[in-house]
Amino acid sequence: MLLINRFYNNLHEQILKVCHSMALPLHFNKTGYKHFDNYQRVALIILHIHSKKSLKDFLDDFKDSKWQHYLQLRRIPAKTTLHDWLELFKLKVIRLLNKQLTQEIKPVLTAIDGTGLDSHQRSRHYEKRLKDFGTSLFPKSPFTKLDIWIDIETQMILDFNLVTQPRHDVVGAEKIFKRNILRDIEILADKGYDSEPLHRIVKQKGGKLIAPVRSTGSKKRPKGQNRRKCLQLPFYYNMRSIVETVNSVLKRVQIPALRSRKACMKKREMGWHVLLYNMKRISLFYFIQFLSKLNQFLFRNWLGGDLYLKIRT
Repeated sequence: MLLINRFYNNLHEQILKVCHSMALPLHFNKTGYKHFDNYQRVALIILHIHSKKSLKDFLDDFKDSKWQHYLQLRRIPAKTTLHDWLELFKLKVIRLLNKQLTQEIKPVLTAIDGTGLDSHQRSRHYEKRLKDFGTSLFPKSPFTKLDIWIDIETQMILDFNLVTQPRHDVVGAEKIFKRNILRDIEILADKGYDSEPLHRIVKQKGGKLIAPVRSTGSKKRPKGQNRRKCLQLPFYYNMRSIVETVNSVLKRVQIPALRSRKACMKKREMGWHVLLYNMKRISLFYFIQFLSKLNQFLFRNWLGGDLYLKIRT
């Protein structure tokens, strides 16, 4: 029997916490093959994404790791079985897993930005060789664009949107804002999100969008009451650069290129990457909270209770 309340490291703890909070059933089927449960499936998929290896290489190295004991696997699944699990969990389920992981965060200041991703393994060596021979016939890179919405304080990804065809930044932002609660939340964005309809969507859901007005070359005031309010940006607008840092971390450290070919599988793969990134960040977030409470405790005892209350007030 799987000991679902025992964990051996931080990643294992976060996997179990997400599955428990979502009340994920042990099995989707009532009868039939039940050698693996959903906790083991989610864990193996996240470990595969974390390894940055092919399915075959990941399973070969998995035999010598301690995770087989951590997850209490009866046997190691085959490559085709793990591939079927990647198709089993829909994008909607992956978003719910990420939502359960970030439900304890109460965002106040957020930011949104988009970036391009490599969606296939490219050989830089042979591209250079083609340039040396003077040919211009290079393989065309598939279009992949990612929009992420993050919390400024924790730098965790609250939601994302991935498209495989050229789309304006506003289109991805509308999808993200319509499916999230924006009550008392400020959103920092760049000029690409300067749109009066987008301002209205955010305002109707109780939020506030701050995006610089695009320069049109004319001296006329921009159309739209909400856009005019963004002519003078607040002093904390420079914190928007944090979302660009998160994009850079994702592309340099975790996602050199998406491996999937189909558009639906690219979105699911990106969802697992976002879930893995948040699992790594959440341990640091709790550690910072612990240091803050410890600092307050030492400060209170060092200065004395009465003096501490006077400083706070």
